[in-house]
Amino acid sequence: MNRVSECTASDGPVFICDFSPPRGSDPALLDGARLVDADFLSVAHSPGRSVRANSAMTAHAIRQRFGKDVVFTIATRDMNRLTVQSHLLGAALLGLENVIVLAGDVPQEAREADSFRPTGLIRTIKDMNRAVDYRGLRLRSPTSFCVGTVADPGRDVRKEASLAHDKVTAGADFLVTQPVFDLEPLAEFLSCYRDVAGEELPCPLFVGLQVPAQGGLSFSAVPENVRRQLDAGRPGEEIAAEMGRRLIAGGHSRIYLVPPILSGGRRDYAAAQRVIEALRE
Repeated sequence: MNRVSECTASDGPVFICDFSPPRGSDPALLDGARLVDADFLSVAHSPGRSVRANSAMTAHAIRQRFGKDVVFTIATRDMNRLTVQSHLLGAALLGLENVIVLAGDVPQEAREADSFRPTGLIRTIKDMNRAVDYRGLRLRSPTSFCVGTVADPGRDVRKEASLAHDKVTAGADFLVTQPVFDLEPLAEFLSCYRDVAGEELPCPLFVGLQVPAQGGLSFSAVPENVRRQLDAGRPGEEIAAEMGRRLIAGGHSRIYLVPPILSGGRRDYAAAQRVIEALRE
């Protein structure tokens, strides 16, 4: 299985494509994964705070059915320390190596748990790679996780840069950003990171690229000019491909692609594939 941190962009762009696990147990619900020729499919952790198939098990099923490289996401919002490390051991037993750590949106009904924050979870996963659990006890065998985490250049950029530095110091092997629609916030984030850390970002950065859709949802604020283009009938995949070309021309050839999010949480993976094809031309 390929590790995200070891994939280079020397032969063209590298894509991680976001994938929503199904709200059901029918294997046919995974068929959307067949459509996307990304380098990795990244299975989300209960997106929309809805009941969905486990991200690690879904990632394993996709790899088994379609032979694709996968990433699974784990959110610290709703699992205590014992549960999350047991979950990770199960993922390792399935042969999964790539994981993205994030906080996740906390459901209103959730109670405070004895849980990690993302930086702490990154650190403890690295301990698991050395065969040590969160209590300092030895595991029978080490894991071998490649650990990613998230940053949002659209928020308080200095705070995000500082958080990213903490996560990298804790052992993050790669970073994924929330979708961007302009290069300026990304450049400002990287500049702030240099100021905070005293060095360039030392690990691969996958820049979020949203495929917008008329009436669709988005992981980040959609600029008014993009909304106007959608209202005028321009396909969202054309808008995404244009932004993707700007990213690649600006030296950002690692892309985290977010397919259109439609009503009811449906995803348009065919549109995402057309963006991938356009950017690989």
